[in-house]
Amino acid sequence: VQLQASGGGLVQPGGSLRLSCAASGSSFRINVMTWYRQAPGKQREFVANIASDGSTNYADSVNGRFTLSSDNAKNMVYLQMNSLKPEDTAVYYCNGIITTPEMGMKGYWGQGTLVTVSS
Repeated sequence: VQLQASGGGLVQPGGSLRLSCAASGSSFRINVMTWYRQAPGKQREFVANIASDGSTNYADSVNGRFTLSSDNAKNMVYLQMNSLKPEDTAVYYCNGIITTPEMGMKGYWGQGTLVTVSS
């Protein structure tokens, strides 16, 4: 299974971006997809996650501004980020807890996509 994150870029404060995370492979089931971020000089932190039943959780710092959604048919997860702030600047990573017949339940990481919020 491979995860591919995309959608990062440069945006002004107050702007919006939508990140995508695409899962590919054969015979897999996504249990939970989580977005993390890592700002320069800081530890990686939890942003939001979505479970296979559609339930979501958000970090307090993004709650009300970020929204997760998924397209199960396409094995895609989207992170809509609105009202972006300079402190949202970070590399954003998607992580999937995914079950395959060969490996069972395992965590997989995407490669990260850079979000820069600056005027």
